[in-house]
Amino acid sequence: MTPETQKQALRRMKIVAGQVQALEKQIEDDRYCMDVLDLSLSIQKALRSLDGLVIEGHLRTHVVEQMTGGEIERAVSELLRLYRVQGPAEPWTSEATTTISKGNHDHVPSH
Repeated sequence: MTPETQKQALRRMKIVAGQVQALEKQIEDDRYCMDVLDLSLSIQKALRSLDGLVIEGHLRTHVVEQMTGGEIERAVSELLRLYRVQGPAEPWTSEATTTISKGNHDHVPSH
């Protein structure tokens, strides 16, 4: 990781850490579900952004070094491992959505 990438990553992590603390407080305070979800989704987006920053840094430094240094299989193997962990994007579904769409509102919380 380059020093600049590390600086950016640490700055983003401090922001995420603050957001996680705020999310915990929202849950403790039994805040409105949509507020909790908004913050949770913001945290996830911030983490994906951090992942993108780290991946770009990895591609521009380590992967280039591996490819030019004859470690092509290692570079490919690492990227495939990352892809397997992340996986392709899948549409979001949930049992609650199915239940609500079928007209069963018995388990829908009031807030």
